[in-house]
Amino acid sequence: MNLQDFKSMSADELWSLHERVTSILAREISAEKARLEQRLRQLGQGVLKSDEYISRARRPYPKVVPKFRNPRRPSETWAGRGKQPRWLTAQLRSGKKLDDFRIKSSDRARQRMR
Repeated sequence: MNLQDFKSMSADELWSLHERVTSILAREISAEKARLEQRLRQLGQGVLKSDEYISRARRPYPKVVPKFRNPRRPSETWAGRGKQPRWLTAQLRSGKKLDDFRIKSSDRARQRMR
């Protein structure tokens, strides 16, 4: 069919053609999906399933003690790893030094005991 054939068709004829094409496409897609699923089943017979894989546990990491504390809210601490917390960033922008928030070593020893 060329473009002229479509131009000469009425709206009802075009709609009927659309419905036929849609139904044929739906059948073809379903058949292709069934073929692919069958192929996946064939391929999966010799493969371990995801729950059968040998799980490797992560090695245990030591607990990281906090090195910096917010003086306004002592429960807010930071270990010096990752992104700086907002409270610390704001304080540093206002002119304070990072050492102003450092936890003394005796305080850290108490933290480890908890």
